Amino acid sequence: MRSTFEVKTTGSYPRVHVDTAKVTAVGQAGGILLTETIRAAGLDQALSEALTRWRKPLAVHDPGKIILDLAMSLVLGGEALSDVATLRAEPGIYGPVASDPTVSRLIATLAEDADKAIKAIAGARQQARARAWALAGQHAPDYETSAEDPVVIDLDASLITAHSEKQQAAATFKRGFGFHPLMAFADHGPEGTGEALVVHLRPGNAGSNTATDHITVTKAALAQLPEKNPRPGRRVLVRADGAGGTKEFTRWLATHRMAYSVGFTLPLDTSTLYQQIPDWVWVPALNADRQAREGADLADFTGLLTLDGWPPGMRVIVRRERPHPGAQLRFDDVDGYRLTAFATNTTTGTLQQLELRHRRRARCEDRIRIAKDTGLVNLPLHGFDQNRIWCQIVALASELQAWSGMLALAGHEARRWEPKRLRYRLYSIPATLARRARRVVLHLAEQSRWAELILDGIGRLRDLPAPAT
Repeated sequence: MRSTFEVKTTGSYPRVHVDTAKVTAVGQAGGILLTETIRAAGLDQALSEALTRWRKPLAVHDPGKIILDLAMSLVLGGEALSDVATLRAEPGIYGPVASDPTVSRLIATLAEDADKAIKAIAGARQQARARAWALAGQHAPDYETSAEDPVVIDLDASLITAHSEKQQAAATFKRGFGFHPLMAFADHGPEGTGEALVVHLRPGNAGSNTATDHITVTKAALAQLPEKNPRPGRRVLVRADGAGGTKEFTRWLATHRMAYSVGFTLPLDTSTLYQQIPDWVWVPALNADRQAREGADLADFTGLLTLDGWPPGMRVIVRRERPHPGAQLRFDDVDGYRLTAFATNTTTGTLQQLELRHRRRARCEDRIRIAKDTGLVNLPLHGFDQNRIWCQIVALASELQAWSGMLALAGHEARRWEPKRLRYRLYSIPATLARRARRVVLHLAEQSRWAELILDGIGRLRDLPAPAT
């Protein structure tokens, strides 16, 4: 034990002795919300069963538990395999945690058979998602879905910088170097954030508008829904930016009778087409609060466009808006307006409703930011297949955060909190462990403003029926 000397000070903060000692204090005590969410969703059981084939004889640590520990470490702020040490230091909350060499060996083993390992993890995630959404009831994304209120799957890609020569890292279209994963998220709407359904890792030089990749990711996303239906109908809406607005992808969506809302690239003669639209046709666009937005209008251009090769029944809706003050003008601006468009096969609803629904796709950018704050900002491993496994762990971390909000924090603004705020306010709450009457008790700091919120969340989770064994 080493202590400091007492020093008198006239500063603003107290000067205290500092030493190390065996104490009952617990770091990251708020992570119990995650462990209880795992229990409620049955994710530990599902992953343990799914990864049984990769458990070696006489192994002490279960592969499913190791993967979950890694996912929790990302939620709590970790960025590498070794950050699981934070959980290892708190066995009273997180149980036995594998050593760094054991964790590394498991990732290497799973990467040797990456396709099967990813399929196994994805199956466990889907099984747990079905239970989590069922338990969430009216707070679940698929509650009473219909063509008017579908489950929304957002597709988008993002660039990840590689700071070393990692397998399949390549130059990106933005003159960087790294990877270009394509992701799918289930949108929780304004009440929550969202959860990653698919994180599909690709080299940095992968195309932005590659239809085959969009189809692959959409299929994988549909397989993650509680009802694994390759033809879900209009109860599922797929949203994407202009990268998803290709003939091949929209035809595939139409063939599977799904609703879509994707960005659309206007033709070169748009200025001529624009002159054919009378002023009385344009209707005001809406703000997020559904009030008319000054200087922004909408019109249906479908009848003016040549849509050969596009799926039948597709509509193209154009938005015109004055560029914001200071915005750089572009050569394709028309009469001082910035024109953008999207395509959809939805026939019900006004132009304003459809355009507002499409514009809410911007929430996907928030989901990507959350994913990057939960382990995706830098792929820490060298091998491409190892990083594919890491992306599965990132997806699990996204789900744990979303499900804990959906099951434990529904109705409170905390359900919308992003990782930084959750870590600062909930996960890092001080606490101590005590043993009393053959029970282990976690005492949360009473003076913490958020202690009651955590207690209420744990109570909700423990009131849920236990998963069948």
